[in-house]
Amino acid sequence: MSELAKIEGALTAKPTRAQIVRLEDAMRQLPQMDLPPEHFFAEGLYARVLNIPAGTLLTGKVHRREHVNILAAGEITVWTEDGMRRIAAPHIMVSRPGTKRVGYAHTDTTWITVHATKCTDPQAAEDELVEPDMCAIEHVELSALPEAV
Repeated sequence: MSELAKIEGALTAKPTRAQIVRLEDAMRQLPQMDLPPEHFFAEGLYARVLNIPAGTLLTGKVHRREHVNILAAGEITVWTEDGMRRIAAPHIMVSRPGTKRVGYAHTDTTWITVHATKCTDPQAAEDELVEPDMCAIEHVELSALPEAV
């Protein structure tokens, strides 16, 4: 079974939050990758840049407010409550509050989120912008995902 087929078997074309959480729970059982973000602040804005290696499966944090997502480089399949989309850079979209994403990077990918905030510290910005009960972000090598997920 191909790596992408493992994910497609785990989620429907329009996954529910429960399906995404089940996948995330399975991912937590695997060795995690360290993908430290870069942080940028400008007057009233916070940008978070994540460089994602090809073959990485990840889930995102749940944000309290609408924000902008920029796919600056690469190609990624992204699942949301609205369905599955394969997108290629350059691509810009707006995330609604409460959205939970799952992504699979087909190529090395650069994903940027841009948030309105007066915070100038990454932790303070996260405390303000992210839902604490749903803030897990996990990154795993897709080849490590069990067939049964």
